[in-house]
Amino acid sequence: MIRQFELVERVRSYDPTANEDILNRGYVFAMKAHGAQKRASGDPYFSHPLEVAGILTNYKLDADTIITALLHDTIEDTDVTHADIEEQFGPQVARLVDGVTKLTRIEFQSDQAKQAENFRKFVLAMSEDIRVLLVKLADRLHNMRTLHFIKRPEKRHRIAIETMDIYAPLAERIGMQEMKQELEDLAFAEINPDARQSILKRLDFLRSKGEDLIDKIIAEMLGLLADNGISAEISGREKTPYSMWKKMQKNEVGFEQLSDIMAFRVIVDNVEDCYKTLGVAHSAYPVVPGRFKDYISTSKPNGYQSLHTGVFGPERHRIELQIRTREMHQVAEHGVAAHWNYKQGGPSADGPQYRWLRELLDILEHAAGPEDFLEHTKLEMFQDQVFCFTPRGDLINLPLGATPVDFAYAVHSEVGDRCVGAKINGRMMPLRTQLRNGDQVEIVTSKAQTPSPTWERFVVTGKARARIRRFVRLQERDEYEKLGRSILARAFKDEGYEIAEKALKDVLTVFQQPTVADLCAQVGAGHLTARAVVEAVYPGLKSKLDKDRNVVSLAQARKRQPRGPADLDPDAVSIKGLIPGMAMHMAGCCHPLPGDRIVGIVTTGRGVTVHTIDCESLESYAEEPDRWIDLSWDLKDVPADLHVGRITLSVLNAPGSLGDLSTVIAKNNGNISNLKITHRSTDFFDMLIDVEVHDVKHLTDIIAALRATPSINSVERARG
Repeated sequence: MIRQFELVERVRSYDPTANEDILNRGYVFAMKAHGAQKRASGDPYFSHPLEVAGILTNYKLDADTIITALLHDTIEDTDVTHADIEEQFGPQVARLVDGVTKLTRIEFQSDQAKQAENFRKFVLAMSEDIRVLLVKLADRLHNMRTLHFIKRPEKRHRIAIETMDIYAPLAERIGMQEMKQELEDLAFAEINPDARQSILKRLDFLRSKGEDLIDKIIAEMLGLLADNGISAEISGREKTPYSMWKKMQKNEVGFEQLSDIMAFRVIVDNVEDCYKTLGVAHSAYPVVPGRFKDYISTSKPNGYQSLHTGVFGPERHRIELQIRTREMHQVAEHGVAAHWNYKQGGPSADGPQYRWLRELLDILEHAAGPEDFLEHTKLEMFQDQVFCFTPRGDLINLPLGATPVDFAYAVHSEVGDRCVGAKINGRMMPLRTQLRNGDQVEIVTSKAQTPSPTWERFVVTGKARARIRRFVRLQERDEYEKLGRSILARAFKDEGYEIAEKALKDVLTVFQQPTVADLCAQVGAGHLTARAVVEAVYPGLKSKLDKDRNVVSLAQARKRQPRGPADLDPDAVSIKGLIPGMAMHMAGCCHPLPGDRIVGIVTTGRGVTVHTIDCESLESYAEEPDRWIDLSWDLKDVPADLHVGRITLSVLNAPGSLGDLSTVIAKNNGNISNLKITHRSTDFFDMLIDVEVHDVKHLTDIIAALRATPSINSVERARG
């Protein structure tokens, strides 16, 4: 147990101006208040606040914070009151102790449904004074160091889970990396002791083999930097067992496959030397692709700054380098606590970087509950950024106007690609919803999902936009190729030939295309006609093609008798498998449905637009027969996709009529996606309604049911 004079000397070692008298009084006051209380270990209870104070002296915190650590359990566990502390130590210490007491009384929960409450507590702890949170984290750290004294295993496990889910992320959020790592490792020892012990044994084995290697790497790099006029300190830092285990789980690899067990910290004098060191390292050693990160020009939200890079260093060993100045190193290890150094006299809680927290106090005090607080709060951290949280409490900062899709891509590219929905503060919301500061976002994913071209209209981050564009570009090409092959196959079949890969290869130079796939894609996109390709392969067929071309004229199409869905046209180009919006587009004028007789109009650079045979807009293409393609649905399987069918109807202007209309459509498994009133009169309203249906029979059934409804005067499928 730290003795009284030792604690005072620790503080005075970094702050010679510290009030020795008030530190002595705080020590004695806390010792008397806790009296004969004992901990689970059997030690005097006073040893706990004393150790918490000792932890905070390592961060060189001011005297008020050290006294707060000594007194932090007095209001909760003894007869001492807030007034007593204010009388003895002043209003500031009393406020800090009260803040820690409030935070202690709140039992953090790891359940995802309680994340709104966790966020509220986080704000509560930091808004008054950041030192409240520092004391609470030190309190938890000492409790974790003595966790093994608790006899009940279920209680130990609960505390460890709570530490892993709440306190370690909080420490990381305010940049206290060293504390975060120790909290995680202590919790890991309780949650999964076997895994931790296994990793420790392997580390011991590697240490015994590689001790000379580490010294050799450091010596070689120091010499290299000295030759380039750079003064530096280099140390090897071993990753914690928990961080190794997490990486093994995440990447599904064994311990032997971990390549960055050891990271080398290079501490230099200034920022210029940071970049010089990076240049020297990259010049001397091969760079590991994708491992360079510049956190100096763009620091992390918690203030962390450093250059990270991976190189194949001495003797071709793959190593990680972290290059930073001494000031950056202090912030990297101690985070927010580094700013409370006695040299600055302790920044005010009203400082600019904490102003956004103060502005939440009024909302916090008047909110009905944590959910209400989270829903209505607008964190005004910066005007050009929003800060949101994952369900686990990880902080994600995004540009203003960002959406859940931007958030998903910020979490991970794969999460973005597979995003199908998002819960914002526990409620399902549209993917185009703009996120607000403090929102908790949970992304819903599906393995079957792929990026939608429509996402590009509302995403704001470069990463999301680039990923979506890349997917759309590749997908469109695949769709154009698929459509082009179908069109060419039909064109060759009309002439009595089978499409041959070799024949297409022979005419690639004619069309200046590198591959057959590119040739097909050009046909599908409408840049080349199937007729031109067939003519190139069989020049002698030109006259025949002029007479009997692979097109369907408007007159020919409308002479054909309608056929049922089961009566498929074996000669038509099937559009099965094509994604609407890519190489194929459903016409908005006639809304074709599976089961309709359809025809395609080729548009240069856009592929094929699908129309019903009786669509009025086809008249405008009557003089361009080369752009027509006979299409068919492939209805061998039951259609699962939804399509939009449009109906026009007249409904009685009476109470309940609109309810009858929507009820009938819903009972027939239809869904209204759009409704427009086109004409109003005293007795009737005329409407245009878009309904999501599976096929033309589904729409016909809905129309029949509507005609049988008394409040519906007339209903027809809309044409044109």
